[in-house]
Amino acid sequence: MSMDLFDPRVDMDSDDSHLSDGNFGFAFNDSNFSDRVLRIEIVAGIYDCHPDAEGVCTSISDWACLRKRRREDVKKEDAPGATVCPDEQILNQHDMDDCDGSENLEEAFAVVEESPSGDEADSGNESNWSTDSSTVLRVNTLHISSPILAARSPFFYKLFSNGMKESEQHHVTLRINACEEAAFMELLNFMYTNTLSANTAPALLDILMAADKFEVASCMGYCSRMLRSIPMTPESALLYLELPSSVLKVEAVQPLTDAAKQYLAARYKDIHKFQEEVMALPLAGIEAVLSCDDLQVASEDAVYDFALKWARMQYPALEERRVVLGTHLAKFIRFPYMSCRKLKKILTCNDFDQDVSLKLVVEALSFKAESPHRQRTLAAADDSAPRRFIERAYKYRPVKVVEFELPRQQCIVYLDLKREECTNLFPSGRVYSQAFHLGGQGFFLSAHCNMDQQSSNHCFGLFLGMQEKGSVTSTVDYEFAARSKPTEEFVSKYKGNYTFTGGKAVGYRNLFGITWTSFMADDSPFFINDILHLRAELTLRY
Repeated sequence: MSMDLFDPRVDMDSDDSHLSDGNFGFAFNDSNFSDRVLRIEIVAGIYDCHPDAEGVCTSISDWACLRKRRREDVKKEDAPGATVCPDEQILNQHDMDDCDGSENLEEAFAVVEESPSGDEADSGNESNWSTDSSTVLRVNTLHISSPILAARSPFFYKLFSNGMKESEQHHVTLRINACEEAAFMELLNFMYTNTLSANTAPALLDILMAADKFEVASCMGYCSRMLRSIPMTPESALLYLELPSSVLKVEAVQPLTDAAKQYLAARYKDIHKFQEEVMALPLAGIEAVLSCDDLQVASEDAVYDFALKWARMQYPALEERRVVLGTHLAKFIRFPYMSCRKLKKILTCNDFDQDVSLKLVVEALSFKAESPHRQRTLAAADDSAPRRFIERAYKYRPVKVVEFELPRQQCIVYLDLKREECTNLFPSGRVYSQAFHLGGQGFFLSAHCNMDQQSSNHCFGLFLGMQEKGSVTSTVDYEFAARSKPTEEFVSKYKGNYTFTGGKAVGYRNLFGITWTSFMADDSPFFINDILHLRAELTLRY
């Protein structure tokens, strides 16, 4: 057959679009429509063990256990002093999880050339590709169409068009392990029919792995779509995220890994409710959880504390923990929304490399110093995966705090509320700020929708509260202010002084002296670009 059929100008990355509507099932293993014979030698490998007696993984957990054993066996083989002969090493090389799907045909599926001998050498029409002298359990012989396989797979394209005399010979021999036989046969059938008979997650995962090794991107996409149609579990989601790197890099598999991340993020968005489960997650799982915008947490401080606790439990060795925190988890923690008090602690936290912690804190403080408009611009422009400038739906609203020690202890607190947040307060809701500190005591702001006692109309109120309960007291001069234009100064609304006893609060039920309807009107002067800007100035009395 002329090798012009395998034009090197064919785009092998086109995901078989030119064959997407073709079904060549009639030609599968039919000598009338085939130009070669594929001899598949099935050998017993060290991985040919399955959880059940029939040699089939029936559940995701079985499949995960099998893959784990394979990885552990590979590590044992690679360990110093391991006694593995070169031929055995070649035979089992394709089972290593880090195999690169773009390797050449001699490496991608552990096929090596053997010189023909005896009658085969005389006939000159057989190419014998095998791996070693392992005992062959059985042999499958199929009639194949090299143009169909070459069009679907760069692996077969290179096998049939490598310019060597073997590429023009009639017989080709491949050797695979017994545990991969079913998946490989399904893969061959897919290259003819564009469909699979397998419909269970373990079987589809086996085919996905085979498709990766033989570089059949269209089959990888098909398996990815089928797996997404199967109800996901925490176990399966983690398994999808921990597939070999060669699989995860394939564009067709990205929707599957994205769905796995979304599943874990949705399931564990209340990280404290599922604390034990989340603490037991591997790195890929905790990254998916921390990337969620909808985490149900009090503040970003809580996210940081949780990530630090997880890292200390999972990585007791300091140097390894520093790498995981600095390289992996730090990009999922939104440091710009952490309190300044917590940011100070990061600078002295031994779990972070000093250069890393300094960079994170400087970036966070720089973001805090920006105007709200500039912050929104930075957040909108942040198209990176971790989305470090995107604010989560915190239980307590972030605040900006400016602290002074002289001439008296004083702090100025800035609280911005979105119009939709204010809308959600009606008719009797409350929203609380993050805590801030003055004179060693913790305080917070709370915005309310109240009923005006005189007019019986709803109105917007603002209060200042003290965190500590008990007999602790502090006397504070306070002033509440707001602004209606970005270029104007804050206008004072109320001021006074109050002696706080633990758990008490002071404030005004109708901060602006108008009804809720007027406050929330479209032409309301209190919202700048749908943001309400509030300021509270506190000075400690001695």
